[in-house]
Amino acid sequence: MRLPLSWLLLGLSLLLTALLLGSLATGPLPLSLTESLQALLAGETSQLAPHKLLVVQEIRLPRTLLCLAVGGILGLCGAVMQGLFRNPLADPGIIGVSGGAALGAALAIVLLAPLDQQLQAKVGLGLLPLLAFLGGALTTTLVYLLGSRQGGTSVTVMLLAGVAITALSGAAMGLLSYLADDQMLRDLSLWQMGTLAAGKPADMLLALATLAILLLLFVRDAGPLNALLLGESEARHLGVNVQSLKRRLILLTAAGVGVAVAIAGMIGFVGLVVPHLVRLLCGPNHVRLLPLSALIGAALLLGADMLARTLLAPAELPVGIITALLGAPFFLWLLLRGRRTL
Repeated sequence: MRLPLSWLLLGLSLLLTALLLGSLATGPLPLSLTESLQALLAGETSQLAPHKLLVVQEIRLPRTLLCLAVGGILGLCGAVMQGLFRNPLADPGIIGVSGGAALGAALAIVLLAPLDQQLQAKVGLGLLPLLAFLGGALTTTLVYLLGSRQGGTSVTVMLLAGVAITALSGAAMGLLSYLADDQMLRDLSLWQMGTLAAGKPADMLLALATLAILLLLFVRDAGPLNALLLGESEARHLGVNVQSLKRRLILLTAAGVGVAVAIAGMIGFVGLVVPHLVRLLCGPNHVRLLPLSALIGAALLLGADMLARTLLAPAELPVGIITALLGAPFFLWLLLRGRRTL
């Protein structure tokens, strides 16, 4: 059943508003929705307790906005990858960016831990997000070079190169895990499972800016992506510069996923499941698919983060575990539902 775009936008806007208020009220310090709204809109004359204002405005609001931004980036990049590869099983990690980012983070945690701590103390920025982003960028560049040939790029070769490099990154991470001590191994494991607890206001601003830029640039390419669904030859006949389109979308996706992974760690299934759900609701037209994937990705990750904070309260689960628990059964249902056409 495909719903009108206006209904979907209205429903998602209401859902995101409810989730935002619920996220502000969720945590070890119990707050009502009314108190959360008061803290969100509070001025200097607010009657709310100062510690509640601090918790909402300085801790929960930045984390909530970070959830929205990272979820939006992953959902949006997943929709682009599935359209570019014309494969419903594609996700942002298919070009190796997630594996490269994970390896960069592992290097920062295991081999460069003293330098990372010094930088954190002096400038407030550690090596982990920087090396994670550089690892994803370098991996994507390598995959693109391997897939390049005279006259263009081969999507198939890039796909296979991404799989191979992801396997190599996994092997290198296994070696680093073997060399790590107990604390390093715990830090590495938590990062691999994904977490938004360590996000800073600077991370939030970077993620929001990245989402806005990607959404603007990707929506501009919605028409060419629709043409590409017909096949590369047909898209060329319709006037699409296929090689330029592939290069641009791959590099932008790598940048977006690199930022998301560097900030929040490895969060799976959002970029894989969300585009499927959006296609069920509104069809394959990328003019609708791209913005709705960003909205539903944001809602999914925010809901998962709320569950991560409440299921074992006052302890907190890594959000990547929640997205896997939610996403894997849904994806299996999609496979069973469409097995005759896959």
